[in-house]
Amino acid sequence: MRLQEQATEISRGSAVHHPHHGIGKVQQVGKRRFAGSNGADFAQLYFKRDDLTLIMPLQDVATAVRRPLDASQAGALLDYIEHWKGKCSRQWKARAAAHQEAMQRNDPFEYAEVCKGLCQLESEGTLRHTDRTHLNRSIEFLADELAFALDKTPDYARMLIVKATGTTE
Repeated sequence: MRLQEQATEISRGSAVHHPHHGIGKVQQVGKRRFAGSNGADFAQLYFKRDDLTLIMPLQDVATAVRRPLDASQAGALLDYIEHWKGKCSRQWKARAAAHQEAMQRNDPFEYAEVCKGLCQLESEGTLRHTDRTHLNRSIEFLADELAFALDKTPDYARMLIVKATGTTE
């Protein structure tokens, strides 16, 4: 199962997910001058985890963010993690490139594959630095998204991820 493309409705107070900053909230939508233009529609987004405010043209928002998972999608994601049977490449350069590309596509089901594959690889031995970075980022993004969707803490969501991967943290 993959996350289906969904139109991201942008209105004040709506939640969004950014591939680098996690869950955020639309603080404002309005008109603003950018680079000498006469005025363009913009959105102001706030990401609590990074304590970051992004202001971007409204036309760019749909490609930069997506709607976060809801509770039923979160359940499907945990089930996907538990039952995914894929494997990571044994060649570390190919693996690192594939995982970087997967993380940039902003699909939680791809984060799940990175997470589960690297957890399996870790159980067989040690991870390279890049693998460790991808594993930590995938867990962080999954935990943020699951915590938001299930209205739980990120620590609780991490526990669900560990259980679904069948590993110990």
